[in-house]
Amino acid sequence: MSADRRLTEPDGTGLGEVDEPTFSGMAQRHRRELHLHCYRMLGSFEDAEDTVQETFLRAWRRRETFAGRSTFRAWLYRIATNACLDLLAKCRPEPATGGEVRWLQPYPDRLLDELVAGDGDEPETVAVARETIELAYVVAVQHLAPRPRAVLILRDVLGWPAKDVAELLGDSVNSVNSALQRARAGMREHLPAERQDWTGSEEEDAGTRELVRRFTDASVATDIDRLAAMLREDVRCSMPPTPGLHIGRDAVVKDWVDDGFVGMTGLRGIPTDVNRQPAVAFYHWREREGAYLPLTLDVLRITGGLITEIVTFHDDQFQRLGLPQRLPADSQE
Repeated sequence: MSADRRLTEPDGTGLGEVDEPTFSGMAQRHRRELHLHCYRMLGSFEDAEDTVQETFLRAWRRRETFAGRSTFRAWLYRIATNACLDLLAKCRPEPATGGEVRWLQPYPDRLLDELVAGDGDEPETVAVARETIELAYVVAVQHLAPRPRAVLILRDVLGWPAKDVAELLGDSVNSVNSALQRARAGMREHLPAERQDWTGSEEEDAGTRELVRRFTDASVATDIDRLAAMLREDVRCSMPPTPGLHIGRDAVVKDWVDDGFVGMTGLRGIPTDVNRQPAVAFYHWREREGAYLPLTLDVLRITGGLITEIVTFHDDQFQRLGLPQRLPADSQE
């Protein structure tokens, strides 16, 4: 009988007998899903990494407390959720406001691909998974108070029963159900109205690729008029951690003009994907280095053939996303 099997048995025996390398191997199998859980809770890739490390440390130190009433995986989720709540209480006592999340960071699709869908690989399940990792969802979650946030993710994303969530949080089932109602109402307030259109179809995906190509070309040419024509009237644009949320086509275009974008030369763009969304990594020619170096990453939300949101990240995110750190001179057109 394997150690992992012993951990699920009612008497709770076995965990204290597992040595540290074996325990670490068992925990590491759940690293990516726990990291994604913490990312949804915190909105920051770096904070999620730190919290997963804290989760594994707490789990090892408290291994004798595992009673076998749940699976090892569920036990780790409990520890991770509490670690997130502790971090939020310490570093972010107040949730985000005004639709802006300055600590927001992108999540690489290549790491999302590490998650094994398994028995949940059904179209509806895949759609839910995508919708709950896109930036608009992560931003909306950050506007909830920590405990309703945890309830929402545990109930609606992970599918935990209310009884298990109540046990984790030390609340009653009624309190959990009430918190879930409040959280869902808060999400409706902050999520885009067209959320049901996010997943799209193959035809829409082809149209999305074409729109991304046109957006890239117009950006490289710094053609404001062409770019403006691709924006929906109520488009939103932000650049975390830089403060400022611009809403509306005119406000976004004005910000680009004021920021000196018009007339900029020496740009190149590479299409990519993060958070299961289309994105473009932009590079700027540096004569001294003789190469194009990272500039910004634009993550797009596209609805009905128009860009409805642009979240721009700084060049410090390129390495984590697996993007090239430089493009050679021969990439010039």
